[in-house]
Amino acid sequence: MEPVTLRTARLELRSPTAEDAQSIVDACQDPEIARWTVVPSPYGMEDAEKFIAVVSQSWADGDECTWAIRRGGALVGMIGLHGISGNIDGGRAEIGFWIAPDARGQGVVAEAARAVIEWGFAHLDLARIEWRARAGNMASAKTARSLGFRYEGLLRQAHASPRGRDDAWIAGLLAHDDRSPGSWPIMNDTE
Repeated sequence: MEPVTLRTARLELRSPTAEDAQSIVDACQDPEIARWTVVPSPYGMEDAEKFIAVVSQSWADGDECTWAIRRGGALVGMIGLHGISGNIDGGRAEIGFWIAPDARGQGVVAEAARAVIEWGFAHLDLARIEWRARAGNMASAKTARSLGFRYEGLLRQAHASPRGRDDAWIAGLLAHDDRSPGSWPIMNDTE
């Protein structure tokens, strides 16, 4: 599959290129990205170059679709749909994302995720998109809830990163689901 560019009111989402390597390295120095994701820490230029090569190959193989989130031309994060059991065309995918510190709290991830979710349901014919996060990642949970994901439970020791194993939360969104936020037992309804 060829990489696809998506646009929203404020954002452009396109596959990362070699020119993005330094921006990716800079963003991945943030301790919160290392804390909640599976990116290596410390994160160096070699990691970014390998990541960009894997993204390119994954688009070609149809295993996953990863976009650099750009606002005003600057890379501010990453978002992707990843195959759960191999190839992404099995009817379901997992959404994953991270956002640089300067772009947090501005609705950037939710805006990018809406575009990716709609594209996944419309163009990949997905029946289900899953969200998973290391238990305790309330910022990610709030975003997923705002997108209409339904909390489905706790997966014990399911989040594996270079730092070990942790419990993970899981939520799902079906193509025909109402996208309004529902009640999640891990947060109160005012969050």
